[in-house]
Amino acid sequence: MNSFVRSSTTLAFIGLGNMGSRIAARLLAAGYAVSVFDRNRLRSDALKEKGATPIDTIAGLVRSVHVVISCLTDDQSVRDVYYGPAGVLANAKPGLVILEMSTVLPGTSRELALRASAVGVQVLDVAISGSTPAAELGTLTLLAGGNPNVFQAALPIFQAIAGKYFHLGPSGAGTTMKMVVNAILGIGMQAIAEAAAMGEKAGLSRDVLLQVLSQTAVIAPAHSGKLSRVARDDYSPQFPLPLMNKDFRLILQLANEVHAVMPATAASFRINSEALTTHGDLDFSAVAEFMEQLAANKTSSQSMMTG
Repeated sequence: MNSFVRSSTTLAFIGLGNMGSRIAARLLAAGYAVSVFDRNRLRSDALKEKGATPIDTIAGLVRSVHVVISCLTDDQSVRDVYYGPAGVLANAKPGLVILEMSTVLPGTSRELALRASAVGVQVLDVAISGSTPAAELGTLTLLAGGNPNVFQAALPIFQAIAGKYFHLGPSGAGTTMKMVVNAILGIGMQAIAEAAAMGEKAGLSRDVLLQVLSQTAVIAPAHSGKLSRVARDDYSPQFPLPLMNKDFRLILQLANEVHAVMPATAASFRINSEALTTHGDLDFSAVAEFMEQLAANKTSSQSMMTG
């Protein structure tokens, strides 16, 4: 299989949300010819200014391209885009390659790959690790599952949008690795939120606590940037709390399927779900503020009881 270099490869991109729009923009900046589709036509038109070609239907989008890339909200969105008479698979020509970047269950990735192979189409599940700033900078980490030859052919595309990219194994391996990564991401943020709230309650300066904590070996790179934003009370969504909540649900569903025991994940999911009711339009790091509020409310309730 020939490499998908920009001079001889046409791309179709489906799903232009916060992450997808930035990845598509990187591909356009790298010189790829990119046709785009989103149910919200305004998103497609926004990329037209950067050189994209908006297409009104999925059927019209996929018939004349070499590679389809999608970045969608959830498992059902993937099925809606790929299956049915108006979907990608019903209108694809044999030889098409799909790079499916949505965070979905590994079973959904394997199902798509199997159904695609029946019509002569190959699929890589290419899960994304990284937030919107990384997408803008082209420093994402990509976690791929599927045919290794397709992975090698797609390297020029990956190099345009990511700093690191790994082939994990057969179909579903990429999305499985994403579940592993995001379990640690979510649990880690919850641990930081709890520990920081405790330190504040014990009398440490919030500013000093967060500054020093960010310099310790226990803080992963993914959480380091979050700490600086927490210190500024900046919870504008880079990785929205509802998406972390969705990922927690997928992780626990996968754990149930494979009979893995994940008590820390289950506890973090419970707190994340509680925070969703008041912080649902914020970044997932807003659990730090939520835990501070819980601690303050506990003090207030105790004072009322003793008074």
